[in-house]
Amino acid sequence: MTKEVTTVSEEGYTAENQIRDFEVTIDATGEEAPDTLESLLAAYGSCYVPALRVGGEQRDVGDLGRIEIDVTGDLNDDDKLSAVQFTVKTETEMDDDEADAVVERADELCKVHDALKTDLEADVTVESGAF
Repeated sequence: MTKEVTTVSEEGYTAENQIRDFEVTIDATGEEAPDTLESLLAAYGSCYVPALRVGGEQRDVGDLGRIEIDVTGDLNDDDKLSAVQFTVKTETEMDDDEADAVVERADELCKVHDALKTDLEADVTVESGAF
C-alpha cells in the first residue's frame, strides 16, 4: 500500500496539495495559509490523538474523552525545527503511571512520530522540462 499526494505550485511559495478528494493549501511564508512546519506539527498532533485513544484502551485506562494537544515546535537559528513538545490534556483523569503508559504506547503507535526518524528522507528524482 502507498499514500500519494500531488503538490503543485504555479508561482511563489504557496502550494496546492491534492490528497485523494481533498485540497490542502500550504504557504511556506505562512502569509496565505499554514506554513510547512505548522502543517507538519498539525499532522503530528492529529496523528497523536488516535494513538493516545488506542493507548488508553490498551493500557486499561479506558476512553480518554476530550483530548486537546498544545503542540509547540522550537526553531533553530536557521528557522528549522529543532524540538517538539506536546502538552496533552484529557478529560479522563489518570495517575502519573497510567499517563506514562499511555504516552509510551502512543509513541509506538503514532505514524508521524515514527516517520520523523532521521533515516527517513525523500529519494528525489528530477524530471526537468516536464511542462
